Amino acid sequence: MTRIIVVGGGAGGLELVTRLGRQLGRKSKAEVTLVDRNRTHLWKPLLHEVATGAMDPGIDGLSYRSHAHNHGFVFQMGTLSNIDRDNKTITLAPLLDDGGKPMLGERTLPYDILVLAIGSVSNDFGTQGVRDHCIFLDSPQQAERFHDALMNRFLQYGESESTDDKVDIAIVGAGATGVELSAELYNAVEYLSAYGFKKLSRDCLRLTLVEAGPRILPALPERISAMAHKELRALGVDVRTGTMVVEATTEGLKTKDGELLPATLMVWAAGIKAPDFMKEIAGLETNRINQLTVGPTLQTSRDDDIFVIGDCAFCLQDNGKPVPPRAQSAHQMASLVYSNILARLSNKPLKPYVYKDHGSLVNLSRYSTVGSLMGNLMRGSMMVEGRIARTVYVSLYRMHQVALHGYTRTGLMLLVGRINRFLRPRLKLH
Repeated sequence: MTRIIVVGGGAGGLELVTRLGRQLGRKSKAEVTLVDRNRTHLWKPLLHEVATGAMDPGIDGLSYRSHAHNHGFVFQMGTLSNIDRDNKTITLAPLLDDGGKPMLGERTLPYDILVLAIGSVSNDFGTQGVRDHCIFLDSPQQAERFHDALMNRFLQYGESESTDDKVDIAIVGAGATGVELSAELYNAVEYLSAYGFKKLSRDCLRLTLVEAGPRILPALPERISAMAHKELRALGVDVRTGTMVVEATTEGLKTKDGELLPATLMVWAAGIKAPDFMKEIAGLETNRINQLTVGPTLQTSRDDDIFVIGDCAFCLQDNGKPVPPRAQSAHQMASLVYSNILARLSNKPLKPYVYKDHGSLVNLSRYSTVGSLMGNLMRGSMMVEGRIARTVYVSLYRMHQVALHGYTRTGLMLLVGRINRFLRPRLKLH
């Protein structure tokens, strides 16, 4: 049988391997395998909710192994370390336990078709002190690390006798992650004050959102940026645009102008890149942020047996601009590669990828949701906000769940989830 390996179980990778498993794996038409370094899947746009405790990955995460069993593919836990294009194999690094001891040695898996859906990580641009003092939000583990530090800081604040003490948090990067995390932190403070945390109120939070560019949400239309900026200022966020961070220290962030922005908790959410090990891996063509260059059919420029989807793909549109690193891009790419793999197995021509912008939405926790719909699907975009925007925002996650589970099971999961949320606290308190 044809051996198909998908590396990376993010939004696009898991949707793709699920469809391949149903169509090919269950019918013994191909051997479909998913490789991921984690045991569970969590939709990456929701990591800011994990960071504040609004979402518990232990409850809301999806087990790769059980999902594989239910949908006709095989799951291999591991981290890609090398690709041998001549022998058509991939190598997985040794698997270590939490204490750093090896559980499984290096493994080699053969493939006929390889799909790389590894995603992206935060780009610190080599800024001094960032890796030592800032927390990234690239994985559930990092989000939980921030949550633990946040709970500890709130505990310290509650026991402090100083009237001048504040919970100082700085977020670098005012893209969707930084903006949504800012609003969610104020939501968390208001809820935690009802669960026995002493002295907590919105006034205890001193939050600074730093953006090097002239406005927040630079990838979105200026009207959306202005609306979100106004909402954040109303919450109490100190929004600093046109401010470049040159160093992170134990005391806070140093700017290019010599100012120190005090912070005991710092999040770096400025820019993305593909993981460093991807740079020119197996002699494949990469760009300056380690993304793999692909052609119109999403096959790599130097090997037709390797497809790339999601944030790690460098795909130019007809207008000369790269496809933006968004969840909707990964979803569309997964759908096209699914069709192209089936076409290739049937000796039919492959189709080119055309990015369709369905608009952008930013969720400011329970305070507001703003955005635009339709994008380049029509001449003008439609601005939305409030309940309508919130409903559409939630539906994006529901679409992802439907792609993985189908309509019936997604409806049942939604019902069970509402019951769980009614029975347990609104926030993760530990």
